[in-house]
Amino acid sequence: MKLYFAPGSCGLAPQIALRESEQNFELIKVDFATKTTIEGDYLTVAPKGSVPALMLNDGDVLTEVVVLLQWIADNHPQYKLLPPFGSRDRYLALEWLNFTATDLHRGMAVMFSPLIDATSKAKFAADNLASKFRYIDDYLFTNDYVLGEDFSVADAYLYNVLSWTPRVNINLESYRSIQRFMRMMEQRPSVREALKAEGIALPSR
Repeated sequence: MKLYFAPGSCGLAPQIALRESEQNFELIKVDFATKTTIEGDYLTVAPKGSVPALMLNDGDVLTEVVVLLQWIADNHPQYKLLPPFGSRDRYLALEWLNFTATDLHRGMAVMFSPLIDATSKAKFAADNLASKFRYIDDYLFTNDYVLGEDFSVADAYLYNVLSWTPRVNINLESYRSIQRFMRMMEQRPSVREALKAEGIALPSR
């Protein structure tokens, strides 16, 4: 398999999942400016031009981070990266995957936009994102991971997006449950290996 990624993007989450499930895969770095890789034109792999993309061993390509995470979990069920189909915990994990994608990830994209001025970003963070962080912090007060004691791919995605906050000048130090979650995640070998592979230094917390 090949995982197409850009350092610091949401490609970190599926990379963590692949490492958790002990898969052999090749990391292919995408240059966003030119939409190229060492293989050539990235648009021939993923016409949308976004990352991550996962090329399976048969050449089929999957895109969208939530889809990749579910595919990895469902095709390697022995690692229990998602609860069984039809279970209440399965829907809880999917709820968090969707919340992370539609509320948190999309909100953080605003903070990275070069089209929005700093004042507007600060107001958006205070008026919109702060409530999301409070919700997450309150939830994690009584849960080590999204599913309680059990790690899942939902945690990989949540960690991935929360790790962007220092890059957009959002300080999460007052959210103690989030900080504990981030420290726990960074103790997992899969997270450490994924960060190292992307050339990202392990944060000091």
